[in-house]
Amino acid sequence: MAFLFVDRITEIVPGRRARGTFSIPKDLRSLSPCLVGEALGQLAAWVAMAQVAFRSRPVAGITGEFRIKRDASPGAILDLEVELDTCESDAILYGGSARVEDRPIVELSRCVGPMLPMEDFDDPEVVRDRFELLCGAGAPPQSFSGDVAPSPRIVVIDHNPGKRLRAEMQVPSSAPFFADHFPRRPVFPGTLLIDANVHLAVRLAREVVDPSVRMLLRTTRISNVKMRSFLPPGQSLEIDAEIVTASRSSAEITLISEAEGQRVSTARVETGLWVAS
Repeated sequence: MAFLFVDRITEIVPGRRARGTFSIPKDLRSLSPCLVGEALGQLAAWVAMAQVAFRSRPVAGITGEFRIKRDASPGAILDLEVELDTCESDAILYGGSARVEDRPIVELSRCVGPMLPMEDFDDPEVVRDRFELLCGAGAPPQSFSGDVAPSPRIVVIDHNPGKRLRAEMQVPSSAPFFADHFPRRPVFPGTLLIDANVHLAVRLAREVVDPSVRMLLRTTRISNVKMRSFLPPGQSLEIDAEIVTASRSSAEITLISEAEGQRVSTARVETGLWVAS
């Protein structure tokens, strides 16, 4: 169990909302905000899968807005909350938030997850049993680590400093997370793809902001995320990052990922300085 980010479901209203927790391993160097978003997506998925008796499951589709407030520290317990605006047989629409000790970490809104047949991805009975475990005593802490989700190999192939950056990314041929994502159809997690995109965006943004704030620059908002296809193990793709606007302490970047000439994902990233709240 290497890519599961809900340890326990503490409250659930069938087809509507849920609350849950995830214990961040103490020995983890850091937990990417994108993986906090993954935890919210997984909690929403549990609500949806239970509602349709585990006949289908949602997959990553669209994220309207993803706001990042601060980092979540290793050893902390993430309090997760999601609400489904719609939970239909073909798709779900949801939003949610993650907090640590009542401090906001991330907020998600206008997320769409297409529903696909469960049997294409996992054993429905195994998934049902885990749901019952999560709703009961909860699962033991997972062994998630940087080794579980190794950074994909990324090589810059074109670079116009302060304006545009193009890189080639190689999806690992094997990795522990494929066992969970998904057992019957291994797919590179969309959140890890967006995380790789974000790292390139921040690198490019640091070239245009004032040097005095360069190392303080963080991702504050990700919007208009669209996942258009699955990435199998070993797939190579190209990521194009381009500055849209910039100021002394912030920048906006558009991102496009393509594999074999076809778009895989698109997103827009805003970088700036985190404001205490």
